[in-house]
Amino acid sequence: MFWNFCVTFHFNRQKQMILTNITSNESGQRFDKYLKKLLKDAPDSFIYKMLRKKNIILNGKKADGKEILCIHDEVKLFLSDDTFQKFSGNTTSNSSETFPYEQAYAALKTLEIVYEDEHVLVVNKPSGVLSQKANPADISVNEWLIGYLLTHKKLTPDSLSTFKPSICNRLDRNTSGMVVCGKTLAGSQYMNRIIKDKSLQKYYYCLVWGTVAINERITGYLYKDTRQNKVTVYKREADIPESRKKEADFIDTAVHSVREGKHITMLEVQLFTGKTHQIRAHLASIGHPILGDMKYGDEAANRKYVRKGVKNQMLHAHKLVFPVNSEQNFAQLSGKVLECPPPAIFQKLLEEE
Repeated sequence: MFWNFCVTFHFNRQKQMILTNITSNESGQRFDKYLKKLLKDAPDSFIYKMLRKKNIILNGKKADGKEILCIHDEVKLFLSDDTFQKFSGNTTSNSSETFPYEQAYAALKTLEIVYEDEHVLVVNKPSGVLSQKANPADISVNEWLIGYLLTHKKLTPDSLSTFKPSICNRLDRNTSGMVVCGKTLAGSQYMNRIIKDKSLQKYYYCLVWGTVAINERITGYLYKDTRQNKVTVYKREADIPESRKKEADFIDTAVHSVREGKHITMLEVQLFTGKTHQIRAHLASIGHPILGDMKYGDEAANRKYVRKGVKNQMLHAHKLVFPVNSEQNFAQLSGKVLECPPPAIFQKLLEEE
């Protein structure tokens, strides 16, 4: 079997030297974590034994696995072909391994790329498309991403053994808008960090039932019933039943009226906390549920707007504001603002008011 990442094979009796060079997909992680992905079926004891015996070396020197990998680092593995195949798990052809990704890319080929650079990609996810798989047979943005990178030669099948590009934020199936993806390990780490520390500002457009003039931050407490996959919002901590207090999370949502109609209003929402169904449940709790929301919405309003073409909740992630940074790899994202207009039905419904 031929391995794309194997630059050279040197046979020495029963062992061969497998030479790999670290790319941006692998840099930034500990050497032992990289080896555990490369030799995914090998026990940890085997990997550390090979390091101690110098059967695996880094940049021509003995390593203990704690080293942080950099681009162009050179890894040599002195292992038999049988051993490498056994522990790498690569016993099937590349075509069978990549087929699900290529299938997803073909099925979702019309997805619009809002932004792309070496490390990060932002895609406009339509309503009705999954961000991540819920079941093995599902097709999602995650699989589309890998299929896109493989098809456009920005990723090799063999590199998937040590790093799989993935989405960094998730939108509900029936929410449209921008999903951020990490193309490289560095890109994934950076995006996950600014999402976690909330320095990446996220804005949404939504159409809600009722005429509302509002420009304020609303807070509350959200309790999630995992069995029903539904949440309840309480306005004050004192309102939370004692049995739910430990599991209720504080939520903080900024709401701004953009355009008011006779029966519906377009709002811009900014999340300061990101909890399950936060926007949908929070707006419903103040009496202005999102149109088309079958879980938290107004049934009579939903029935009326189904006849006008509303098939899903009218919620769209329309703007991302990146923090100012001094990191060389992400200078192009420093202070960057990305915007993605909502689906045409938003404008259509407002014009019909």
